[in-house]
Amino acid sequence: MIKSMTGYGRAETVWEGKNIVVESKSVNHRFLEISLRLPAVLYPLEMEFKKKIGEKFKRGRIELFVRLEGEGADISKVNLNLEIARNYFDVLNRLKDEFGIQGQIGLKELTGFRDIFSLPADVKPSPEFLNQVEDTLQETLAMLMKMRQDEGLAMYQDMQERLGAIKEILTAIKTRAPQVILEYQKRLAERIKELTAGYALDDARLAQEVAIMAERSDITEEVVRLQSHIGQFESLLQSQEAEGKKIDFLLQEMNREINTIGSKSNDIEIARRVIEAKSEMSKLREQAQNIE
Repeated sequence: MIKSMTGYGRAETVWEGKNIVVESKSVNHRFLEISLRLPAVLYPLEMEFKKKIGEKFKRGRIELFVRLEGEGADISKVNLNLEIARNYFDVLNRLKDEFGIQGQIGLKELTGFRDIFSLPADVKPSPEFLNQVEDTLQETLAMLMKMRQDEGLAMYQDMQERLGAIKEILTAIKTRAPQVILEYQKRLAERIKELTAGYALDDARLAQEVAIMAERSDITEEVVRLQSHIGQFESLLQSQEAEGKKIDFLLQEMNREINTIGSKSNDIEIARRVIEAKSEMSKLREQAQNIE
């Protein structure tokens, strides 16, 4: 079943007078991008946290915030290594001058260097504290996943309705296609009579022209392929491999077939139906951008 890439989760627990707050939120992204904001005491666990997130999610930009609040939260206090900070600042300015880079070096750039900060020598998180953080993290990620699944279900229902609408449109096009040839034959016969002042028609020649028209406007292959794509789409939505990239590829193929139907049919009624189908596909494509 499809899952959305947007969601939010928040969990909080109390440990020895400290509030451990973990928040997570995710938005659309072509790939999996993870951004963490942790108290200094948890810096060594950054890669482990990213690994845990990567085990649960495939795509989306996921931001995770861990905060320690309340009395006794000084476990997150850190020392500032000014000498190292000065060295980084000097090096960054030299790079800026060397390559003619504009702008000022600010806190945003400096705080990216983790070795500027260090924990006091006597500060070491206890296993109990780390277990509480781990439990709170897992609770937050479970909430995030649940919200993405719930939104995915709503998207699934909407996309099924739109696929149903496209199937109805395709049925109408199939019904209309033979009538287009008959109407062309009638118009051509009337036009020839006008131009020949009522002389007898060459039935063989008329039949030949109609046959050429029928061959040029034959949309059977496109209709069959589009029906196949719709079936694959419906199966993919319900499978464990329901990924946004695969769905987007199918939509491209469906759009190609409906465009060909519109260009070959040369009929106002079918053209109107094609526009309706493309409108539904456009809405499907918007939804697909948010599928994990």
